Amino acid sequence: MAPGKAPAIGIDLGTTYSCVAVFQHDKVEIIANDQGNRTTPSYVAFTDRELLVGDAAKNQLAMNSKNTAFAVKRLIGRRFTDKIVQEDMKHWPFKVINQKGKPAIQVEYMGENKILVPEEISSMVLTKMKETAEAYLGQEVKDAVITVPAYFNDSQRQATKDAGEIAGLKVLRIINEPTAAALAYGLHKKVQDRQHVLVFDLGGGTFDVSILLLDDGDFEVLATAGDTHLGGEDFDNMLVNHLVGEFQRKHKKNLRNNPRALQRLRTAAERSKRSLSGSSHACIEVDSLFDGIDFRFDITRARFETLCSDLFKKCLDPVESAIVDAKINKEDINTVLMVGGSTRIPMIQKLLREHLDGKVLSKSINSDEAVAYGAAVQAAILSGDQSEEIQNVTLHDVTPLSLGVEIIGGEMSIVIERNTQIPVEAAKYYTTAFDNQTGVFIRIYQGEGEFTEYNNLLGEFRLSGIPPAPKGVPQIKETFNIDENGILTVTALNQSTGSNKQITITNCIDCLSEEQIEAIINNAEKHKTEDDLLRKRFASKNRLENYVYRVTSTLKEPAAQRNLSPEDKQTIVEAVEDVIQWLDLDSKTTNEEYIHQLTDFKNICSPILSKMYAENKQQNNAPPPGPVRPQSEERGTTESDNTVLIVVCIGLLLLLLNVLYMRLWYQ
Repeated sequence: MAPGKAPAIGIDLGTTYSCVAVFQHDKVEIIANDQGNRTTPSYVAFTDRELLVGDAAKNQLAMNSKNTAFAVKRLIGRRFTDKIVQEDMKHWPFKVINQKGKPAIQVEYMGENKILVPEEISSMVLTKMKETAEAYLGQEVKDAVITVPAYFNDSQRQATKDAGEIAGLKVLRIINEPTAAALAYGLHKKVQDRQHVLVFDLGGGTFDVSILLLDDGDFEVLATAGDTHLGGEDFDNMLVNHLVGEFQRKHKKNLRNNPRALQRLRTAAERSKRSLSGSSHACIEVDSLFDGIDFRFDITRARFETLCSDLFKKCLDPVESAIVDAKINKEDINTVLMVGGSTRIPMIQKLLREHLDGKVLSKSINSDEAVAYGAAVQAAILSGDQSEEIQNVTLHDVTPLSLGVEIIGGEMSIVIERNTQIPVEAAKYYTTAFDNQTGVFIRIYQGEGEFTEYNNLLGEFRLSGIPPAPKGVPQIKETFNIDENGILTVTALNQSTGSNKQITITNCIDCLSEEQIEAIINNAEKHKTEDDLLRKRFASKNRLENYVYRVTSTLKEPAAQRNLSPEDKQTIVEAVEDVIQWLDLDSKTTNEEYIHQLTDFKNICSPILSKMYAENKQQNNAPPPGPVRPQSEERGTTESDNTVLIVVCIGLLLLLLNVLYMRLWYQ
């Protein structure tokens, strides 16, 4: 790393929470946000005054649910017609629309309708994490490693990379979340002996299982499996559906058409889900949930487990798939590493333990921070950090999904199998489908479907110049090459003529074009300028309000009551009332107008208050009231002196009488 250059950071861009970390001074630091929290909600809120990200956005969710976007990771890199997208839309209070076949989020921001793609929303969360790191490091951050679920396809990975670019980050690499967690575990525990680690990563919206072979700093991914649509959000949905049914059964009212009521219920449901991880029952209470009706429901852990039993059992299929693909037995697994907030659910732990024949589940690293920890390590390695702690660390990843081309009948012909270690190169021979065919159209897909309609289209190109010949005669060699960064290059070579054509999949069909990314970046810069002006405006408004408050408080002090003339008091009171009225009428006041108003108000109040404080100080330094005698003058007689003189005289008189009495006695 060059001197003076900010270190690269690692970002865990989560469905529900995100986390940022940095490797420096031979260790990883998880960076807390401006609220002091080490994880930040992946929420973005649009209001009539400002853009909120993180804790501030989540805190106002119930009041502004239609304009608060969350769980956007479930939309990124998908098509609007995707069944998963259509199902999720039923549970979200914000509006998702179809924009040229892709899902987009429609919100109202500062009085205008805005349409934002998922990459744009994700970039706002990434910007928040970038700013959090910059505040900690004290310098601008440019480079980052961002994690994604291991089972993300190329479209989703590229969309995540685009989001990083929009946020002003150079994305050094996109790495898999379970792999990052294994890096964290290996370095934290200083693992040196050879062992198989199964990473069970169940978060808010995605689920991954990866099996790695750790051997003295060498991290080799053997297999990965998962579900990009399974996590805590789905458990929340099951519980919310049950509660909506209970409310309808008891009160004959449907909450589905009231986004605010539904969101308040969801918040309470999520809170109870967390409570059930540590207790056998939880109470869900929401005051005035709908039409003034208070809702209360006691949920037991047993009932929650029954509601989500199918989803819990669904978590075991990828475990078995990963073990089979890794070509190992359950007995070969040395460590089962639990990562992600949803792994705290007791039933999930119980099912996994039973499935793995009673193996102990490792919770030795923080499940919420492990992924960011590993990402920070990878970022340090890629940026050239020379620390001894990471000098011997090498990472070998795999391609999560199969890659191939479409052949006759819409079938998927696989060239590179899933869980093939990268970098890798593989080739297959194809031929023409018709007589005298002079060109072939090559379409590249990714996925596990037998037919391409179920898989993800990555790119397409045409190879021309094939000499006319009967079908089946020409030989076309199609070579797939994936480098260490996961970049796929496909080459088609006509064996008879030597003509070839290739395509590098750096941007998938369904992802943003360079022009779109540029437009979003420009838009983001514009919003950043507007947001900076907005922050300055609110800061000036706060300074004005604080000064008015201080002046109002000063008028109540004894010094003001004693030293201010009625005219001065009236002048200040009128000035305060004028400012308060002006603030109440504020609609689109500029920063300069706030500054001007504060200056005018100070010009009225400051001279009066300064005079008051000066008089008060003079009074405090003056001698106490009453006659004061200069030391150079002769002392006069005071009332106190007269009293002393009388007492002395009486004493002398008594003494004289006593002497006379004694003389008479002796005579």
